[in-house]
Amino acid sequence: MQSQTTTAAPAPSVRGGLTAAAAICAITLLIAIFEPSMADWPSGVVEMLLLPLAALVFIGCTVWSLTQLLRVGHDGARFASPFLVCAATLALMTYAPLEDFYLQYDFHWRRTNREAIVARVERGELKPNVGNSANLIALDDAGPYVSLGNDIVVDEADEGTYVLFLTRRGPKHTFSGFLYVPSGADPTRFFEFEDRPPSRLVAYGTGWYFVAN
Repeated sequence: MQSQTTTAAPAPSVRGGLTAAAAICAITLLIAIFEPSMADWPSGVVEMLLLPLAALVFIGCTVWSLTQLLRVGHDGARFASPFLVCAATLALMTYAPLEDFYLQYDFHWRRTNREAIVARVERGELKPNVGNSANLIALDDAGPYVSLGNDIVVDEADEGTYVLFLTRRGPKHTFSGFLYVPSGADPTRFFEFEDRPPSRLVAYGTGWYFVAN
């Protein structure tokens, strides 16, 4: 009499889907954090394509993770893990201060190069060189990236020289950036704030402020 053996079917695995979901969510978070750095040309063009694509991929991943919840009752609670990863990512993008994370990175990563530029401005090596503007300096593109468009804004005041390194430019002359302030000076006395005080003013170190109008 021939014996018969029954081999149990392998348990369904969610490992591959979870790995893909985690990778998509990680990339989405990185794009959300570093999105401000893409505002400059040619990154701005990349941003116009990358952000919608990343959003579509993340939405698709989230929808797929919802379908995996239907398998929880039959295949186990592990099939809820892709949804939990997507939900956690969405919560971080909604509530976490991602812009503050980026600004901290930007300030500390580029501080040395910016202070070198400030020193050159104070020594008179760099002077306004854009059209008829008495405040705008276009930096050499061969140098390190320190400001949006590699342009800086200077203000020669009685108390010393203010230097603004831009992080954003918007319509109606709106801007944000890191402002170097002379020792003992008031950041609100920067000439761009003569008509209206800054809407945002955050100290980032001795003589340094993040400002927005």
